[in-house]
Amino acid sequence: MKKSTLLVSGLLALATAAHADEGMWTLYNLPDAVYDQMVAEGFQLPCDMLYNSPNAISNYVVNFSGYCSGVVVSPDGLVFTNHHCGFSAINAHSTVEHDYMLNGFYAKDFSEELPNENMFVSFMKNQQDITARVNSLISGKSKDETETIIDSLANHMTDSVKMIDKSLHVDIDPFYEGNKYYATTYQDFTDLRLVFTAPKSMGKFGGETDNWMWPRQTCDFSVFRIYADPKTNGPADYSKDNVPYHPENWAPVSLKGYKDKDFSMTVGYPGSTSRYLSSYGIQERRDIDNTIRVQARDIKLAIMKKYMDADEKTRIQYEDKYVGAANYWKNSMGMNKCIDSIGLIRQKAEYEAKIQKWLDSKTVKDPAVSVSFPELAKLYSARKEPALAASYWNESFWRVTEFFTRALDITRGAIKTQGPENKPKKQYMEFKDNGSEWNMDLDKEMTAAMLKNYAENVPAKYLPTFYDTIQKKFGNDYKKYTEWLYAHSKLMQKGWKFYNNKKTLKDPGILAGTELLNSYMTIMRELSGKSDSIDNEEKKLCEAKVQMEMDMPHYSDANFTMRLSYGQVGGYMIGNFNSNYYTTAESIVEKMKRAAEVEDYKAEPIMQQLMSATDFGRYQDKTTGKMQLCFLTNNDITGGNSGSPMFDGKGRLIGLAFDGNWDSLSSDINFDRNLARCIGVDIRYVLYIMDKWGHADRLLKEINPQ
Repeated sequence: MKKSTLLVSGLLALATAAHADEGMWTLYNLPDAVYDQMVAEGFQLPCDMLYNSPNAISNYVVNFSGYCSGVVVSPDGLVFTNHHCGFSAINAHSTVEHDYMLNGFYAKDFSEELPNENMFVSFMKNQQDITARVNSLISGKSKDETETIIDSLANHMTDSVKMIDKSLHVDIDPFYEGNKYYATTYQDFTDLRLVFTAPKSMGKFGGETDNWMWPRQTCDFSVFRIYADPKTNGPADYSKDNVPYHPENWAPVSLKGYKDKDFSMTVGYPGSTSRYLSSYGIQERRDIDNTIRVQARDIKLAIMKKYMDADEKTRIQYEDKYVGAANYWKNSMGMNKCIDSIGLIRQKAEYEAKIQKWLDSKTVKDPAVSVSFPELAKLYSARKEPALAASYWNESFWRVTEFFTRALDITRGAIKTQGPENKPKKQYMEFKDNGSEWNMDLDKEMTAAMLKNYAENVPAKYLPTFYDTIQKKFGNDYKKYTEWLYAHSKLMQKGWKFYNNKKTLKDPGILAGTELLNSYMTIMRELSGKSDSIDNEEKKLCEAKVQMEMDMPHYSDANFTMRLSYGQVGGYMIGNFNSNYYTTAESIVEKMKRAAEVEDYKAEPIMQQLMSATDFGRYQDKTTGKMQLCFLTNNDITGGNSGSPMFDGKGRLIGLAFDGNWDSLSSDINFDRNLARCIGVDIRYVLYIMDKWGHADRLLKEINPQ
């Protein structure tokens, strides 16, 4: 990237006055103005240390299993990510006899490191703008045709890079609401092994009580290791013969800490934001998506908790699902609170009036920016009913119970057909024996509750036809209907084979699955045309904003591609509350003492003892004299950034991002520079727990923090 000109520097002053440190920036085309501002705030490395050089930071930040971020921290491929990012793996290895979730885990040598199915880390190798190429192929095409063309192009580009390196693949993603397309080359490593996790009492300290809240004391980290082919040091399927991966570079782990106003940078894979969304879209998010998520999950979480509290096996079975559901249940509540408290819909409407005024002033009309706000209002109003039904359908039936999952999987052909290919009548489908993963009584209660909740909240035209049976034969007694369904369907029977015959088609569970799928398709047909038109208008709105503010650098909404955000360490004020910018060991001990009244503050006696130390040695902050646990920055993050490395101005790892704060939970649709904060776990806290609780000397030597 070239040096900024005086003109660009001048434009920066305008941009930063309005946007401060807002932004999730792609690294390959980072605007000069943004880099200059990073330097002004304390970044001390050359720009090519971010991307496109052998020792660039982007080389050791990873996509962690498609839903989180992580960072390589050693010459033997150790990866730090959040505890909640490793949650499913930790949970999968846990049993009542060996509960790693409850008790923690440390592999004392390579042979004890635990392999994980369906987990991976992905390294970004290259990114480029291919908008012109894509537009030449999709001009005049429908949405479905466009998706097919882009998939075909991604396959073609993947074939090309595989001729250079078979371990590479290419993804093509839309940016700026589809106004641009970038192609990204990745390398995936699929042999990823669990190395270290603290007990859940620390890795998830505060639980749902503290989730999205500040102050925080959660030691939210877990440690994995990448394994590679012993001959090539490249990706390989799991094998006992694989060896630790040896990266060319890894993040330097710092014991130096940070001070208020110090530069901080987060690099990771933010999942999804909607900052360009219209006021009508925000209204829909508030009234439908968020409101329905909260209402339905109130019911689901209560049912799961009842059974989890009663039985340890059930707790292990459902803990991962419970935490996943609770996370965005609380996020949705917080987002709606913020939307209302700052009058976001009104603010957005006022901004749209400015865009309309700008459009009216243009002498030459450009179809790429000519958004019609009346049309948007009409379209959103028209899709309100099917959008509500779609949200309730997903919350009620999609992967909610084992019964619904099996009914829908077999109906939509998601179960592999077995038997001779030339004899259709002897072909069959069979569910694997996963009875150890779910609780029958919980499953039944959840099924009955979701059937009832769906019926009570959606228009009758979206009800599957089996609701007539529930009414006529069971007097709308959903519990009785569910008992009958489980008793008469073979879906939940171990080892049952479903052959392609009339008997299978008459199974009441499969009939219910067919009707559920039919109702979903009805909803989608109503939504599709309206949604395509809405997407087209929202695309124009995004381009109008970018062109109207062309004197400012603009970033695209998050789409789980690598992004950089930057800013400073620091707290915030809201009313008379001064957040401060870090928490201390004393604060977690105070919470641990309240464990009798707050279950989420329970911890093992050894943890309270460790956090009550009078001397924390090299992990203690030299400036404050405190053992600092978690800290705040104004870095711009969202879901997917969990596990993202947080770097200081010299590119040294000082923490891992794990959460945002309650006071700015509308930041996915509106960044509030006064309130939006990223919560990170101090890397010294991570190392302290690894050292004093885990006695993980071999890992600390490997990481070699300075």
